[in-house]
Amino acid sequence: MNNSQQRGPLVPPAARTSARSQARRGELIAIGRKLFADTSYDALSMDDIARQAGVAKGLIYYYFKNKRGYYLAIIEDSVAELVQRAGSTHDLPPAERVQRTIDGYLRYAQHHQAAYRAIVTGGVGFDAEVMAIRDEVRERLLVTIAHAAWSRTDVPPLARTALIGWLSSVEGVTLDWIARRELERGTVAALLVRGLGNTLRLIEEFEPRCPAPPYPGL
Repeated sequence: MNNSQQRGPLVPPAARTSARSQARRGELIAIGRKLFADTSYDALSMDDIARQAGVAKGLIYYYFKNKRGYYLAIIEDSVAELVQRAGSTHDLPPAERVQRTIDGYLRYAQHHQAAYRAIVTGGVGFDAEVMAIRDEVRERLLVTIAHAAWSRTDVPPLARTALIGWLSSVEGVTLDWIARRELERGTVAALLVRGLGNTLRLIEEFEPRCPAPPYPGL
């Protein structure tokens, strides 16, 4: 056996550098999620962030250009986690998929309150880029619900409008819930699941192509 066989396949230096770079960027995002969870956007300067992260300020500029770029990267990372939770139930029966999706959504909001608020309220003031990220979340969740309810992702306009209305109510209920902390997560989830069932039955009245699925509990 020659030396190349003993050492295994060689990894190009560029690939190793890229992997390290992605890992370092991920570490900075994880640190930023914790920082912005406890402190408002305006209250944190780049010097503060670098000091608390234990890195040179130039490193953050290298990966994210500026504080806003850093903040948007953190929000996008949070969105990816939220959407992943919502889409991780595809192998379950439809009714259980809906319930797990809503519970996962609430669980995320409960444990990542600052990120959740930023996602659904538009971040810092009215930030068009954060609003676009929020719209992406809504779109992904809408597709998840439509697939679970009707085994389709092409949603007719009326059904889409009704589901967007329900999703807006989910956001409002969730924001109130994490602010007041008066109800158990299971109770809130049951309320939202029942609301979805009512919405699906209403859609069926106006759009026969989208019949309400006969799922117990909806």
